[in-house]
Amino acid sequence: MSPRPVSAAEAGLLNCHSCGLLSKNVPDANDRCPRCGAHLHMRKPDSLARTWALLIAAFLLYIPANILPVMHTASIIYEEDDTIMSGVVYLWTSGSWPLAILVFCASVTVPLAKLIALSTLAWTAQHKSTWRQQERTRLYRLVELVGRWSMLDIFVVTLMVGLVHFQSLATISAGPGAVAFASVVVLTMFAAMSFDPRLIWDPEQKQDD
Repeated sequence: MSPRPVSAAEAGLLNCHSCGLLSKNVPDANDRCPRCGAHLHMRKPDSLARTWALLIAAFLLYIPANILPVMHTASIIYEEDDTIMSGVVYLWTSGSWPLAILVFCASVTVPLAKLIALSTLAWTAQHKSTWRQQERTRLYRLVELVGRWSMLDIFVVTLMVGLVHFQSLATISAGPGAVAFASVVVLTMFAAMSFDPRLIWDPEQKQDD
């Protein structure tokens, strides 16, 4: 039977969260990375508390993001408020069903999936669960990868192109739903950054000890 690999913490090393440099674990609260000067710490400070705070705020804003209008269109002839779902319905009924599916997945399904995934990671880490640790680590990497490609402007422009008939003297302005949706995207990205994936493996290390 091969010996268990030694972790960086057991070897007395700290990984810098900014530049990735491995440094010796010096028991000093003011210890900094010799390369970039960032503070060194074994785990992200208050990782779970910050992650939960950001997730709760994102959950609260997710509802108005999908109910309130994201865009207000006004012209000489008419005025119209459009939500994300009304845009999806319009694209679907007008025959642009691939674009409708893309907007629905990017604006409704993906943010909700990220919220559920991050909540699952935070809940299992808080309860020191050893359930499917490798799969949870891959899930975190997937959430982090999706967050990097959360291009809100692309989705909004796509929605506008599908909804607006470009006529003379027409004006377009963002609605409160757009602000809420942007906040959900930003909060989920910060929640993923606040969560420390090493917490997933801490119960395994304690069991080995």
